[in-house]
Amino acid sequence: MSSTRSRISEEEIKELISMLQSLLPETRHRRRRSSSSSSEPRASAAKLLKETCNYIKSLHREIDDLSDRLAELITTMDMNSAEAELVRSLLHS
Repeated sequence: MSSTRSRISEEEIKELISMLQSLLPETRHRRRRSSSSSSEPRASAAKLLKETCNYIKSLHREIDDLSDRLAELITTMDMNSAEAELVRSLLHS
């Protein structure tokens, strides 16, 4: 197999960067704010990847925090209560 078949074209990279920018809250906000002025250059791929990594790390921290809070809530609740049933239904959906 040729190695050129597995390569991503520059146009595909630009499309992927654009899609990634649309997923990150900070870059979405910047793009909306700067959409009227096209003089501001697009974020570099390296900067975008760093922002993506930071965003994913923050999501992991948020998940860990919510998991800890949920575990604490579950240990303090009456397992036969309506609140417990609500938590169970949310966890199974």
